[in-house]
Amino acid sequence: MAEPRLIEISPVTRVEGHGKVTIHLDRDNNVDEARLHIVEFRGFERFIRGRLLWEVPVIVQRLCGICPVSHHLAAAKAMDVICGVDELPPTAEKMRRLMHYGQVMQSHVLHFFHLSAPDLLFGFGAPAEKRNIFEVIKENPELGRRAVLMRKFGQEIIEATAGKKIHGTGAIPGGINRNLPIETRDAFLKTIADMEEWALDALALARGYSLDHADIVDNFASFPSNFMSIVREGDGALDLYHGNLRALDPQGDVIFDQLEYSRYHEKIVEDVRSWSYMKFPFIRDLGAEKGWYRVGPLARMNTASFIDTPLANEAHKELKAVTGGAPNNAALNNHWARMIEVVHCVEKIRELLHDPDLQGTDLQAKGDRREEGVGVIEAPRGNLIHHYQVDENDQVTYCNLIVSTTHNNDAMNKAVKDVAVKHLSGHEQITEGMLNHVEVAIRAYDPCLSCATHALGQMPLQIELFDADGALVDSRAQAA
Repeated sequence: MAEPRLIEISPVTRVEGHGKVTIHLDRDNNVDEARLHIVEFRGFERFIRGRLLWEVPVIVQRLCGICPVSHHLAAAKAMDVICGVDELPPTAEKMRRLMHYGQVMQSHVLHFFHLSAPDLLFGFGAPAEKRNIFEVIKENPELGRRAVLMRKFGQEIIEATAGKKIHGTGAIPGGINRNLPIETRDAFLKTIADMEEWALDALALARGYSLDHADIVDNFASFPSNFMSIVREGDGALDLYHGNLRALDPQGDVIFDQLEYSRYHEKIVEDVRSWSYMKFPFIRDLGAEKGWYRVGPLARMNTASFIDTPLANEAHKELKAVTGGAPNNAALNNHWARMIEVVHCVEKIRELLHDPDLQGTDLQAKGDRREEGVGVIEAPRGNLIHHYQVDENDQVTYCNLIVSTTHNNDAMNKAVKDVAVKHLSGHEQITEGMLNHVEVAIRAYDPCLSCATHALGQMPLQIELFDADGALVDSRAQAA
């Protein structure tokens, strides 16, 4: 009989940030425990204290170079509240929305084509040197070209609204600091038809994968859970920029609905565990064991009553039909959901580009000063909460951030264990392909570990196998 073993995957690859997985095998080589560890230091909530309120929307986006717009806008929304602004001028509201749709589009395209497509196109167990965007481009040059140009389009939308493609300054407390010139709008309109066609083709690719590989998708990190997102006030439509909180249980029944997001702390509690710097949120009324939930593209498809753009709404209906309207639990269907959202973003961008309010000159509102503000947005990876308190000197005294990957922490750990049990149990020798199955489960959530831990530092690119006494038995480099 073999001795108990510990397998370590460090770091998890093709994700934003650094993390590792530990898998404990018992004497029969069956998985006893599997965990995703976030081992980096969390600091942003501390060192943002003392900074002036108008600096915050610019500073906090340094959490991430992939989704800075999400932090920029969530912080700006919180500072709107502190500045006493409950309603933005139409130009400011629509410029921010345009910025956000560009952000969600470019981030989803990056994840689907650059990070996940190599697994989907070549297989989870394909050689490591095959699983990368360069091999995708070799196999399908047109697909690779579109991936680059679609992301470029989204980044240029960000640049036009925020001032820069990364770490812009467009959103300010109470509004925006620029409008969209006519010539810039016209340049975007020249390529918007291509973006729509390519987005629909990408959606067909993702949808086709899920339907053609249903035996894999339905049995790979698929388990019942609660789901949460913001939905549009009143009718419950998908709204990535603003709305109220809705949570559903595994059967699709409402846990809470149309909850003003400033009251998130009445329903959401953050737990801590000794083996991770990332917190574990759960729904207060259900407790830590049953109250964990998922956020992100698939969660939004489950919680939204409908989508208010026609092409994306038809795609939403198709996804819902797979489960007869019940919540879809298959983690790999996040890819299908992402591409629905890309189509939605392109439709929204087209709609906004034709809106004359984008050329308006009323850019900022003012109101009576408050001491506390909460800003919530649906980031590409899911629900994002920014909560601040500010003193009479305009200095931040309190900051709490619950990012998408933190919301998904429990779900990712359950996905890791589910896949490890199915693909590693009973095997004496580890292979890179087996371990990549575990990483595929994590990548389905498109985690941003830097956002979730607000981290510094690096980890060695190494996988190691230890015996029960802690002695190193095997070691191999893990391909990035």
